[in-house]
Amino acid sequence: MASEPNVKITPPPDSATGVTSIQKSLEVAMRDAGPLRALRLFTTVNQTSGFDCPSCAWPDPHDDRHTFEFCENGVKAFTDEATRATIGRDFFAQHSVADLAQQSDHWLNAQGRLAEPLVLRPGATHYTPIDWTEAFKLTGQALKALDSPDGAIFYTSGRTSNEAAFLYQLFVRRFGTNNLPDCSNMCHESSGAGLDETIGVGKSTVTLDDLEHAGCILLIGQNPATNHPRMLSSLQTAVRNGAKIISINPLPEVGLMRFKHPQEVSGILGNGTALTTLFLQVRINGDVPLFKALAKVILESGHGVDQAFIDQYTAGFDDFVTGLRQHGLATLSEQAGVSEAQIRQAAATIAEAPGVICCWAMGLTQHQNAVDNIRELVNLMLLGGNVGKPNAGFFCVRGHSNVQGDRTMGIYEKPSPLFLQKLGAEFDFSPPQHHGYDTVAAIEAMHAGDATVFLAMGGNFLSATPDTEYTAEALRRCDLTVQISTKLNRSHLVTGRTALILPCLGRTDKDGGQFVTTESSLSYVAKSAGVITPASPHLKSEVAILCGLAESTLGLDWSAYAANYGLIRDHISRVVPGCEDYAERVDAPGGFCMDIPPKRRVFPTPSGKAHFSVTPLRPIELAQNEYLMMTIRSHDQFNTTIYGLDDRYRGIFQGRRIVLMHAEDIREGGFVPEQSVDLRHQHRVAENFILVPYDIPRRCVATYFPEANVLIPIDRYADLSRTPASKSTPVTIHRRA
Repeated sequence: MASEPNVKITPPPDSATGVTSIQKSLEVAMRDAGPLRALRLFTTVNQTSGFDCPSCAWPDPHDDRHTFEFCENGVKAFTDEATRATIGRDFFAQHSVADLAQQSDHWLNAQGRLAEPLVLRPGATHYTPIDWTEAFKLTGQALKALDSPDGAIFYTSGRTSNEAAFLYQLFVRRFGTNNLPDCSNMCHESSGAGLDETIGVGKSTVTLDDLEHAGCILLIGQNPATNHPRMLSSLQTAVRNGAKIISINPLPEVGLMRFKHPQEVSGILGNGTALTTLFLQVRINGDVPLFKALAKVILESGHGVDQAFIDQYTAGFDDFVTGLRQHGLATLSEQAGVSEAQIRQAAATIAEAPGVICCWAMGLTQHQNAVDNIRELVNLMLLGGNVGKPNAGFFCVRGHSNVQGDRTMGIYEKPSPLFLQKLGAEFDFSPPQHHGYDTVAAIEAMHAGDATVFLAMGGNFLSATPDTEYTAEALRRCDLTVQISTKLNRSHLVTGRTALILPCLGRTDKDGGQFVTTESSLSYVAKSAGVITPASPHLKSEVAILCGLAESTLGLDWSAYAANYGLIRDHISRVVPGCEDYAERVDAPGGFCMDIPPKRRVFPTPSGKAHFSVTPLRPIELAQNEYLMMTIRSHDQFNTTIYGLDDRYRGIFQGRRIVLMHAEDIREGGFVPEQSVDLRHQHRVAENFILVPYDIPRRCVATYFPEANVLIPIDRYADLSRTPASKSTPVTIHRRA
């Protein structure tokens, strides 16, 4: 692996966004899209008559929207997709797959939009063009040749629209399997599992207005300035309305601390707005003891306990209290890595607030005990009755722009019997009832030879998944791998014996006058219509590609769906719970919000009540030379897409193979700052990283993904949700010879 000799380390800035964010946005837009194209994108993204940003799933204001309703990282996402550069047969004739595999993820993404269908035939060294009819025929033949429908894997990225997602799961279930792993399996699956078990619905229970008027906001395991920057303006509004923000994170991310709104004079010329009232620098995976400690202090004080709510709406409270009494505050404080004084201060702030909202992201969900993190957080919120009342509740801040909509539309390996019943009745067939493969199981099945056809609707499966070498070998053992994509990525270069790249329209592209729909983190469903001319005349929409696959595989004529997405929305309204009168409701300005019963203090659990849980303490045990590693994003990154090599908000430039490590740990380990090292977990090795002194708890380190994914074992995942433990894997660090 090549070194990064030009890495530059500087002190992190003291605030997020501001003038620099404006400058970076304009720089990226001019480079990728050009002035006229950029202006068209700027004025239509996240507007009621425009397109939904293909980046994060942050909800748009329902009524009062800014003229420019986007952020710096949104600009990177939609101008990257709308780039004028394209790659087709000439590019792939010049570059072999082996040569491309030596390039960085950043370089691969920067080459431009895929322009035509491509095939890599057995034994070939280069992708070559293939027409759409032949590509569909080749895929259909491979699927029909399987001994069982369960021999195929159908992966989905969160970029897919509701219409495409619904048609995709219908195609897969008509084919005969529930093998529908998706990116949720690797991010917020733990949130859904924990919330569904305790409050009956695996979704957020608040609105943007609630967030902006909450008395106290808990920001847990997230970095809003990079991962969902528009959140900062809502947090600024909340602070101005009197909210107190408690940030809980191993890293003191600048976006948690101070925000300079780029659309305000004070954000350009002034010091901006201080956001965090209290920062709790929890150890990696110290969340369960922290939440227990906060609940313990609140219970013992008697202040902030809503006993009437507990008695009427919850079950399991007495067992929860009994379990909590077994743990002393000193023990909980030590395991969390947070002082007793800070715990008491935070508990008092929570208890005094008229309404508390907890917001979290992957910092809670990618651990072996991730579902316990969610259960324990629910305990803390139920204790104060902070569910189903104004300005209080749960906000799981999802990553990809329609990952929640995909799940709503049926992209799930474990569909409910009711959904399957309604789907079968609507389309007059018998859907498969047995559960399919999730992401981890899909990789294991391909590795074992039990699944030999892999089809991905978007995403970069190889780079997104754990245990990179194991996953790569699993893909190589397939007979056919098919990638429905907009741009070149690592998954196109590690393939089955035959591989197809099927280029599709992006969110920004015009689609013959049609629109699609998406669902935000807060369950708002709205229209999205592309506004620019597609990069190539050879691109097809995801819906059109699915119609081609349905004909070649199942002999179904779905051409009417490709011509009129409204027909798909009619089916959605009759099949998907909560989507009744879908077409009419989505046609309203700003769309509509899905019904979330816990907002009304209705809890669709078997008992009809919200449930307290009793969770165990799992002390983190490390060998003397081990450190607990979490993987994170850089600021020039969205999921596995690398836009650049800088991480401005952490003071790291022109490099990604870095390890953030406490300065004393560097010294005690016999290392020096900016030394080159290798990281190891068992037999897995990630080579040639640079040590960067950083404000991070002792015995904890942070690295970027996907570079460090090679260290995450395929069998190290969360109980119940099976989400890979990308945020808590023990590693050893070794100086390079």
